[in-house]
Amino acid sequence: MIPRIHKQGSHTLGLLRYLYGRGTHEEHIDPHLVASFDGMAPDPGRDPSVTKKDLQHLLDQPLALLDPDRRPEQHVWHCSVRAAPEDPILSDEQWGDIARRMVAATGIDPGDGAGCRWAAVRHADDHIHIIATLIREDGRRPDHHRSGKRAQAECRLIEKELGLRQVAPGDGTAAKRSTSAERHKAERQGRERPAREELRETVRRAVAGAISEKEFFDRLAAGGVLIRQRVAPSGDLLGYKVALPDDRNDDQEPVFYAGSTLAPDLSLPRIRERFSCNAPSRNRNTPADAAPSGPATARRRAATAAWQAVLVIDHGEDAQVAAHIAAAGEVLDALAKTSAAHTRTELREAAFAFERAARSHVKAERGHDRALRQAARDLVHSSPALGRGEDGAATAMLIDMVFFLVTAAAHWHAKKEHAQQSAAALKAAAHLRAAYRAAADAPLAVLYQRGRRVPRPLRQKQAAHLRQAVPELVERVLAEPGWHALAATLADAEAAGHDPAALLAEAAGRRELQTAESVSDVLVWRLRRMADLPADAGTRSSLPPPHRDVATAASPSLRPLGPGRRR
Repeated sequence: MIPRIHKQGSHTLGLLRYLYGRGTHEEHIDPHLVASFDGMAPDPGRDPSVTKKDLQHLLDQPLALLDPDRRPEQHVWHCSVRAAPEDPILSDEQWGDIARRMVAATGIDPGDGAGCRWAAVRHADDHIHIIATLIREDGRRPDHHRSGKRAQAECRLIEKELGLRQVAPGDGTAAKRSTSAERHKAERQGRERPAREELRETVRRAVAGAISEKEFFDRLAAGGVLIRQRVAPSGDLLGYKVALPDDRNDDQEPVFYAGSTLAPDLSLPRIRERFSCNAPSRNRNTPADAAPSGPATARRRAATAAWQAVLVIDHGEDAQVAAHIAAAGEVLDALAKTSAAHTRTELREAAFAFERAARSHVKAERGHDRALRQAARDLVHSSPALGRGEDGAATAMLIDMVFFLVTAAAHWHAKKEHAQQSAAALKAAAHLRAAYRAAADAPLAVLYQRGRRVPRPLRQKQAAHLRQAVPELVERVLAEPGWHALAATLADAEAAGHDPAALLAEAAGRRELQTAESVSDVLVWRLRRMADLPADAGTRSSLPPPHRDVATAASPSLRPLGPGRRR
C-alpha cells in the first residue's frame, strides 16, 4: 500500500473537480465519499442535490476563523493511498477506516476533537484521495511535519492487519517517482516510460564509466537529449538540465529536468565525485581512452572485475562496499547499452531495477571502485556485441558473474536492513537470470556437442576428477545435460596445460553448489574464466596469459548465488 503526500495547493474546488471528474482517460468510475471529518459531509458523487461547491464550502469554513492576511495561501492538503495490483478489492468501509487512520497518523485529524476538516473520495477500486483544509477547528495549524513518513509507517501496519502486500519501507534515497500526469502523458504519446524515467536511464548510461564532464555531456548529446547548462558569471558550470526533444508543455517548450530531480546521485556535484576519484588505472603506458580489442575482451575483463567486487562486498568496509555497488550499476547500464538484441530487454530491465539498489545512506568512498568503472568504460568503448561466437559466450560469462555481484549486493543490503535496496537487487537478479538463459543457450549447446564427442576413457577420467572435487554432487552432475559441456571444458583446460583436477577443486571450492539449478553450468563458466579459455568453444584465445586475481584465494564460505541457482 503506497501513500503519497501531494504538493499543497490553494484551490479546494479545483481539486474536488478533479476527484469527482471523469479523469483524463475516463478512469474515474463512480466517485463518492467513503469517509469525512464528521461522517456527515455532503457527497456530490451520490447525492444529486449536492454540489462540489457545497463540499468545498464545508471544508474551507475554518479559514473564516483567521483574518484574511493570516490565512495560508497553500491551505489544501492532498494525500492518495493506493493498494498493490495483487491486493484484494477493499470495501468502502475498509477504505473509510484507512482514511481515518491516515489523517490521524499524519496529524491532520489526530482525534482531539479540533482537527482539520477532511474528506476521502474513492473513484477507483484500488485507491482513495484524501483532501483536507490545513486549519484546525480551533484556528491553529495542524502538526503534520514529516507526514509522508508517518503515512508510510501507518500503511505498513495496515498491510499486516489486512493481509495485503508488504511494501518495503523507504529511506529517502529513492529517485522521485513520475507523477500521474507524467504517466498519462506518456500513454498519450505512446511512450514505453514517462519522460522522467527515459531521461534518468539516458543520463545513467551517459555517466557509466565516463572520466570527465566533457565525455559525459558528449554522450548525453549523442543520446539525443536536449541539454541546458547552468553557468556562473565566473564561467564555472553549476548544473545541468535535460529534456526529450518531443516532450513539450502546453506552450510547446521542451520540459527540462535537472539531474538532481532525476535521481539524487545524478546531480552534477555527485557525478563529479566519480570523475575526481576514478581516472582509469589499467597501465601507465596505456592511453586513458584506450579500449579493449573487442566486445569479447571487454566482457571477459568485466567478468573478472565483477568477481573481485563480490569479495569486497563480502568482506569490505561499508564505504567501500557502497562504492562497488554503485559502480555495479554502471556496469549493468553499460552492458544493457551494448548488448545484443536477444538479451537487451532483460538486461535493460535489470539495470532499471538495480538503480534503486545503487543508493543508500551509506556514503560511497569513491576510488575503490576503479576496476568496475573501468569495466563499464571498456564495455562502452569496445563496441556492441553481436551476440554470436566469442562475444556472445563472453556475454553469458559476464552475466553469470554480474548475477553473483548483484545477489551479493542484495544480501549486503538485507544485512543492513535496507529493505527497498535489497528488494531492487533481487528484482534485478531475476532479470539477469532470464538474460543469462538467452545468452548461454547457444555457447553451451556448442560445448554440449563437443562434450558428446570426447572419447569415453577421457570422459571417465574427468568424471573421476569430478568425484574427487565434489563427491556429494557427482551423481547429480553426471545426470545433467550440462555434464557434456563441462566435459568439453575440462578437456580444453587440460589441452591448455592446466591440471583439470586441481582447477576443478578450486572452482568447486569458491562458492557452494548445492543450490544450483545446473551445477555443471556454474562450473563451466568458472573454469573457462579461471583457465582463461575462450568463452566460445570454437574460438582460439587471443588473450594474454591468465592473471591470478584475488578471487583465487577466496574462502569456500563466501556464497552468493549464481544465475543457475535457486534462492
